[in-house]
Amino acid sequence: MTEFPMDASAPTSPKPSSPDQNFGTTGIAPMDRPSALTRFFMGIVAWAEGLNLKYAKLGNPPVYDNATFPWVADVEKEWPAIRSELERVLVRQSELPTFQDISTDVKTISTDSGWKTFFLVGFGVKSEQNIRACPETWRAVQKIPGLKTAMFSIFEPGKHLPAHRGPYNGVLRLHLGLIVPEPADKLAIRVKDQICHWQEGKALVFDDAYEHEAWNHTDKTRVVLFVDFVKPLKFPARFVNWMLMNLAIFTPFIREGLDNHKEWEKKFYAEAEALRNRPKAD
Repeated sequence: MTEFPMDASAPTSPKPSSPDQNFGTTGIAPMDRPSALTRFFMGIVAWAEGLNLKYAKLGNPPVYDNATFPWVADVEKEWPAIRSELERVLVRQSELPTFQDISTDVKTISTDSGWKTFFLVGFGVKSEQNIRACPETWRAVQKIPGLKTAMFSIFEPGKHLPAHRGPYNGVLRLHLGLIVPEPADKLAIRVKDQICHWQEGKALVFDDAYEHEAWNHTDKTRVVLFVDFVKPLKFPARFVNWMLMNLAIFTPFIREGLDNHKEWEKKFYAEAEALRNRPKAD
């Protein structure tokens, strides 16, 4: 499950009224979505992005001061419990899906096996079995107003996501550092013109509608809790954004992701059940 595609380049459309946030990314072609429904939906998205910029309650910085969101500190306090559940998930790291296994649109920026995921919720649709495997993480993310997506985002050694922008500026993104290897200068994310470094137990809140890229040039795995939440907006943008969030589930972006995730989840937990029921050798 995923958003209209998470961390993938958005289809080319007219620019919103800002020189800082542009649709699409130079050099990255959007995946072909020829249906009339998709073209219509993306036209509405283009219009809504202009509203979101104009009516943003907290302005439109690329990276936010964590103090802007009082609940961030509460989420950071939960990181030891979240890290503990992550470690259990990573026992089967090789079986976790790549992002493009779930959201095929991500193939525009990632085609190797270096970016893996473990979803708890994608665009408001829950993965009940993954939630049961990580109850403390699920409890922690309930502290986030407007939660839409929550997952573990796993960067294998050497992974580099090229510069791209997110598909829609009606959400903001939080990364909570869970496993952050050294050296710090080989592991970072650039958001517009700011280079930020993850820290274990610390959150980073940013707007992925600005061009950004991320890299792990260390020899160890990096993992963050990856969250998208609704951007604070004033009326009328708040109402339009609410409608888009609720309509998105009917688009091919979301339907494909849901179907792909359900297939992976069914296989993943069936294999776990088979292992538990295998007769023990004398």
